[in-house]
Amino acid sequence: MTSESTLSRTHLDALRAHLLSPKWHEPEIGIVHLGIGNFHRAHQALYTEEAMLARGGDWGICGVTLQGDVTKRDALMAQDGLYSVVERGPGGVRVTVARALREVLAMPFDRARLFELLANPRVRIVSLTVTEKGYCRDAQTGDVDFANERVVHDLLRLAEAATVPGILTAALKARREAGTPPFTVLSCDNLSHNGAALKQVVRSFAAKLDASLAGWIDEQVAFPSTMVDRIVPATTDADRAAIRSALGVSDEAPVPCEPFRQWVIEDRFPAGRPAWEAVGAQLVEDVAPFEIAKLRMLNATHSTLAYLSMLAGFETISDAVSHAPLRTLIHAMMTREIAPTLDVPASFDLLAYRDALLERYANPALKHRCAQIAMDGSQKLPPRILSTIGARLGDGEPFERLALAIASWFVFLRGRAESGERYVISDPLADRLAQIATNADDAEQLVDAMLGFREVFPESLADAPALRAALLRALRALEGGVRSAIAAYATLD
Repeated sequence: MTSESTLSRTHLDALRAHLLSPKWHEPEIGIVHLGIGNFHRAHQALYTEEAMLARGGDWGICGVTLQGDVTKRDALMAQDGLYSVVERGPGGVRVTVARALREVLAMPFDRARLFELLANPRVRIVSLTVTEKGYCRDAQTGDVDFANERVVHDLLRLAEAATVPGILTAALKARREAGTPPFTVLSCDNLSHNGAALKQVVRSFAAKLDASLAGWIDEQVAFPSTMVDRIVPATTDADRAAIRSALGVSDEAPVPCEPFRQWVIEDRFPAGRPAWEAVGAQLVEDVAPFEIAKLRMLNATHSTLAYLSMLAGFETISDAVSHAPLRTLIHAMMTREIAPTLDVPASFDLLAYRDALLERYANPALKHRCAQIAMDGSQKLPPRILSTIGARLGDGEPFERLALAIASWFVFLRGRAESGERYVISDPLADRLAQIATNADDAEQLVDAMLGFREVFPESLADAPALRAALLRALRALEGGVRSAIAAYATLD
């Protein structure tokens, strides 16, 4: 093989050392996955391939990009659905060529094919990694956001549905009318109680169209919750170059990741599922303790590192935790402010989990960019940090470091690092939030304006005097210098 050739199934015999197993049968498509990003391909897709190797089954995956961009579809289909997963850790680099992805579609260009698959009885699971904003969810009610223009469009023209609730409702409606058993809907997003949250969104959308359809969804469709964990940075040109060197062929869609992975799944699959438990996934009755621990310990500290780093000038998470005061701050945040809010099984050692997270963050091989983690703060911070602040308020306990995290997001929204360097804010509410952040004349105006932003701060939390006071203290500390604020908050009693 030469570096000019592109990864394809004709190369598999020569790449046996990079396959999970030399044995393989080409499975029929049994899973449609909405949101075919890096995370799914480094996480659920690998678990699924390993499960088929361990126990068999036709659980091939059709991945769907919902962004109206054919680039990813075309790159992956040119490679017969193959791509490489590059695990980078202290022990070195491992490259695996993944085979479970059978087809890739791009909305709206492949609508007919998507709905053909969604109607097929062989498709028994529809899974999702579309991030919080992909749910089109009203943060206050939990229902679908009926003010969202795309939701309004889908309600009026269900045959042209483009949103997640619209697509799922249209597909379930078609299966009901055809007498086909429903598929299981499997959310794999970092959203608290993600299965229940997605069910409420879909049910409320369906109820607007047909009360009997909503009732059928309530009774017949399973929405198991999950907790997923693996650090998966964005792909870079350096990753593509490394793959050319390792495989001797080019791969336009490689996925870098850490060696660690975890998947906890509520075991409710009436139509069947792959044998994920045979390859390390945890099938449980209740995911909630695991997902809340991950949201508050990992995701919350990731966001904290990201926003403080964007202001202080650290480019990657490993850069950030190599700064001793910032590492100390994150350690103290997890130990003193987050862990006490968690109710986990006795077998779950929170302090060991804390230490493992810090080790994972310190992995310099990942080059996980803080700018990537800083995206979509308006959607991420309520479940990741505000829920913990609410718990600390309820217990009458301090939350100064958590308040610093929120305050750093406020300052981040001005779009300028402490050095003066500008950056782009990627958030569905970016324009409105940036206007608030830049128009505030002082810390008090900024805090009051942001606490009045109901899409992020519920009234019950925003009206808490202790939260306002803690945010003011944090903003004033940041005004004195980001790194000095980090040092001060790292050593708080």
